[in-house]
Amino acid sequence: MNNLQNKKILIVGLGLIGGSYASALSNKGYYVGAVTKDSSSIEYALKHNIIKEGITNPSKEFIEKYDFVVFALYPKIFVEWIENYQQYLKSGIVITDVTGIKSEIVYKIQTILRKDIEFIPAHPMAGREVYGVENSDPNLFKGANYIITPTSENTPEAVDLARKLGEILEFKSISILTPEEHDEMIGFLSQLTHCIAVSLMTCKDSRYLVDYTGDSFRDLTRIAKINEFMWTELFLMNKNQLLSQMDLFLKQFKELRDALAKEDEEKMKEIMRLSTERRKYFDKKESD
Repeated sequence: MNNLQNKKILIVGLGLIGGSYASALSNKGYYVGAVTKDSSSIEYALKHNIIKEGITNPSKEFIEKYDFVVFALYPKIFVEWIENYQQYLKSGIVITDVTGIKSEIVYKIQTILRKDIEFIPAHPMAGREVYGVENSDPNLFKGANYIITPTSENTPEAVDLARKLGEILEFKSISILTPEEHDEMIGFLSQLTHCIAVSLMTCKDSRYLVDYTGDSFRDLTRIAKINEFMWTELFLMNKNQLLSQMDLFLKQFKELRDALAKEDEEKMKEIMRLSTERRKYFDKKESD
């Protein structure tokens, strides 16, 4: 038995991630409710047994019934929600999030939050190029990575609660990073890769190439079908880290370009050998 057992769990924001949290938890027998702005999302989630109940406008009567809250909102909207509605949360409650950026959000939330509420930040490293609760999947997190980013404000009990949630959702790996470590990591592994995919799709009008492309282009640009509102917000909030990673990539890309221009075969082979060797780390991790 874990310390989320018999607790009512509230999901605020019923999109792909929030909906997948709700679906996975409901499938495991948890009582799950939701607050989300779109009434059609509530209707869909009720019809498909993703939630037990839901509302579109936050109310004290509804929210204070819940013992644990997951915020699946855009970063700025998350902050605004806390500013406007935190008085509806019951005293002593622990809340968490799914936000893809931490330093700009975590300290702000912990500063404005009531002292009788604890926020333990976390980030599920999972997603798809589709949106909305209608695309939610209770198995979305199986085999994925889950990162908890506590600060000095967090208690060991809250960290353990976040870890238990990750275990319930069946994440393969659960890690602990500082918000700053998280943002450096996410700047390289996620945000930079989205920048590269977007640049590939926008540097050339490739509509006429669709009948000729192979898997390599499809694989590289899978994430180029992008939510411009969310990702612009995330990029700006992690601006310094992302610029640093972009500069790193540009330097390496130029090195390969220069080697090609000079027909320096040995340099090109050296770069490719290093690439192959480093890719093996990920192949090994995936097979573990």
